[in-house]
Amino acid sequence: MRILIVEDEALIAQRIERLTREILGNELQQLTIKPTLESASLFTDEYPVDLMILDLNLNGKDGFQLLEKSVAQSFQTMILSANTDRAIEAYDYGVLDFIAKPFNKARLEKAFQRYNNQNYRAEYPTKYLAVKKSQKMQLVDIEEIVFIKGAGNYGELNLKDGKRELHDKSLQHLEKLLPSHFERIHKSFIVNLKMVESISTKYEVVLKNGEVIPISRSIYKRVKDLLS
Repeated sequence: MRILIVEDEALIAQRIERLTREILGNELQQLTIKPTLESASLFTDEYPVDLMILDLNLNGKDGFQLLEKSVAQSFQTMILSANTDRAIEAYDYGVLDFIAKPFNKARLEKAFQRYNNQNYRAEYPTKYLAVKKSQKMQLVDIEEIVFIKGAGNYGELNLKDGKRELHDKSLQHLEKLLPSHFERIHKSFIVNLKMVESISTKYEVVLKNGEVIPISRSIYKRVKDLLS
């Protein structure tokens, strides 16, 4: 796992690093610390990151500036901040966890466990995904998504209005962010179960907008049970 810590207080950053190394052990491939929004943004533009641990107050600057950018990128984000009044807002943007300062090793370990567990998202469902549009970020309401098609390392968001938007996160990453009524029904498709009209015996899902997408045989019965 490649981790970026964005924290302007050196002692706290060092503590996060120490605990992270203790918790992850050999799972950790790379750990980098950046003290400013600017340096962190430049780093994510040039180097691959799997998980960013972000403080929301960096030298008086609002970490949400970086958060809004990060939700459109391929890596996941956890917030580690004393600004607990902004937790719900952060979850709306699809962060994996919000860790309040002061924190301990057990709480940080729980956050890393969530990195590999998508089921906890039912508690704090993501409301928006962000996509890059001409150097700007555009928020897409989760409930406007009919299905998501895998496109290599990207996810193609297919919306109710017929538009398609390309997201920098893969299906594997998006699975961890989406609410429980989104189901991975095929290696190449995630579907909004609220938009399913029916399931055919040909191992296909018919959607309310008329589109038909495949469903894996291994998950056919599970999806059928969910819809019934």
